[in-house]
Amino acid sequence: MTTSAGLWRLFQSHIDELQKRAERLLERENLELLAIHSGQQKRWFLDDMNYPFRANPHFKAWCPETQLPNAWIIVQPKTKPTLVLLAADDFWHTVKSVESEDWTAAFHVEHLKTPEAIETLLPYDKKHAAYIGEHIEVAKALGFDNINPDPVLHFFHYHRLFKTDYELACLEEANELAARGHIAAAEAFAEGASEFECLLSYMSETKQGQNEVPYSHIIGQNKNASVLHHWQLATANKTPLRSMLVDAGAEVCGYAADISRTWSYEHNEYEELIVAVDQITLALIDKLKPGVSFPDLHKLAHEQIANLLFAFGFVRCSPEQMIEEGITTVFFPHGLGHPLGLQVHDVGAAQADERGTPIPSPQGQLTLRTTRTVEARQVYTIEPGIYFIEPLLNKLASSNKKHLINWKRVDEFRPFGGVRIEDNIVVYREKNDNLTRRTELKDFKFKVG
Repeated sequence: MTTSAGLWRLFQSHIDELQKRAERLLERENLELLAIHSGQQKRWFLDDMNYPFRANPHFKAWCPETQLPNAWIIVQPKTKPTLVLLAADDFWHTVKSVESEDWTAAFHVEHLKTPEAIETLLPYDKKHAAYIGEHIEVAKALGFDNINPDPVLHFFHYHRLFKTDYELACLEEANELAARGHIAAAEAFAEGASEFECLLSYMSETKQGQNEVPYSHIIGQNKNASVLHHWQLATANKTPLRSMLVDAGAEVCGYAADISRTWSYEHNEYEELIVAVDQITLALIDKLKPGVSFPDLHKLAHEQIANLLFAFGFVRCSPEQMIEEGITTVFFPHGLGHPLGLQVHDVGAAQADERGTPIPSPQGQLTLRTTRTVEARQVYTIEPGIYFIEPLLNKLASSNKKHLINWKRVDEFRPFGGVRIEDNIVVYREKNDNLTRRTELKDFKFKVG
């Protein structure tokens, strides 16, 4: 794990805050213990190989090492949290050792020889204990009745949106790492590299493979840039090269960066469209402030996209009519953004309070999953886009709105696929901190092929 020295100076305060939150929850729910399970390895069906391990995000909140299967965090009131590690002899696999890591000083550390031995560290009567994790069969075998209780999950999910200084430092480092990857991919694209070759350049720069990043890299050239989650990367060059959209991140201590950039291979109108979407991104970021309803910001994004569709001549009607007729959703079919943290689409995005009261999406904004009111020390992505997606365009062409579209103009841009610009933003009371624009991406100039 490569991190700055300053990160660990913030870690103890982070654990203190999590302990304080947990103690308030335990008292409220009449609980005496939380057993947070990292998870277990999962086998491929009818095979002896395992899927890549993914730690429970509730475990990652407490533990910066994400590759610890069969580990536990045990939380009790007025007691130092316990980190339980599996110390079984294993000559088949690499076993991660954390014994010399500075961050372990925040815990009382226990070692087990077998996964089943966790029972020795748990109370016999678990009436006032709760299990947090995905392995329900393990929880039942250990005698838990309180398994992922909703009041506990809702509480943690709500408060997880408010980041500690340690969490913000992790997100900042993840952005720096991902930005270097984006630059490497862009430089490879300028030299005529394929989608897969650009992926290799990205991974070589970040030193994180497909199983280490928070989500699969999305790299789409030409028409593939219109596929929102294009993961089947072409190994040969697209001819001629026109465009590339990269949506890729990095992970530091379990915290995710989620950045998107789009590049034009030549100086042309598509490059102008990229610049225009970038300007919309920055304008929307300026509006991201405490007290702002995220659905209202999403609505404003559609107004901005409508203006752009009109300015570039893709749609003939007024921007107001575009929104009323639902035309902007054809070209911008996803939500404006989402909370970011331990998960790329972090939890708690649609709950009003720590009891889990849901905030439904406003009418007409069903693709928007972030409905909370923005508050300080929260982190969001802002990612507007314009796409030329064949299934959506075909449906529009078969509707009674087809006469509103300048199809000749749309056809000129179909070969480029689409545009998405995505930044990661920390919201403060007085200002925003654009973690993405603090990186090397800020001054990077793409060399047109």
